[in-house]
Amino acid sequence: MRSRSARWLALALSGVSSTVLAAPQAPSAQSHPAAGPGIEPFAAHYIAEWHDISVGTSDLKLERDGPAGRYHYSWVVSARGIFRLVYSDDLTQQSWFAIVDDHVRPDHYRGAQGSSSVSFQFDWSTGRAFGSSEGKPIDLVLKPGTQDLLSIQVEIMLDLKNGNLPTNFSIIDKDQVKDFLYTREGNAKLRTSIGSFDTIIVASRHDANDRRVLRMWFAPSLGFVPLQAERTRDGKLEFAMRIRSLKR
Repeated sequence: MRSRSARWLALALSGVSSTVLAAPQAPSAQSHPAAGPGIEPFAAHYIAEWHDISVGTSDLKLERDGPAGRYHYSWVVSARGIFRLVYSDDLTQQSWFAIVDDHVRPDHYRGAQGSSSVSFQFDWSTGRAFGSSEGKPIDLVLKPGTQDLLSIQVEIMLDLKNGNLPTNFSIIDKDQVKDFLYTREGNAKLRTSIGSFDTIIVASRHDANDRRVLRMWFAPSLGFVPLQAERTRDGKLEFAMRIRSLKR
């Protein structure tokens, strides 16, 4: 929010928990996600890297919120070392949503870093999103299936689980609805701090000519929790998020 670099760090690290977790016992690579609709809650802690330099941590948390089918997804990025001098305020994002027919229907999004903030409500009855971004009003027309910067990750997890990942998504980013292309690039065995897992690689970009590509590695045996994310520009690694602990 505070700068283009900070915004790209946010996009590259979209993850889950408001507290740093102690590393639990590594889950078995042979375990299987729970059956049935929806997604299982989890909390994960990641290390953030910029050009191979450790710059901070990222914590994600997905939890049930009230009635069945409703969830709260939170994400906190904290800079460390010399980067803390520039980005002294944590970057936080929260999304409240329901799962309807095994798809995410977002209700409310909130993001903040210091005095900067974005907050809006999805009004599906009118097909619009209302709120404010950096103190300016938001009034956006929603396309079917529009997501926010956090809910999109859970939607991808559900789509991968059901084997039907679409190629196009509309996402509200600050005060605009932007279209992104998504591609399933294949499978890979990924070694992490919590063990080795078979993963599915998904890449996203604004359009086919975009020089920036965000790739994420999702683990089916862990309920499609993201284990790693990398953002490249012209094929060169810029930002990365790598898992360090996971709690289910």
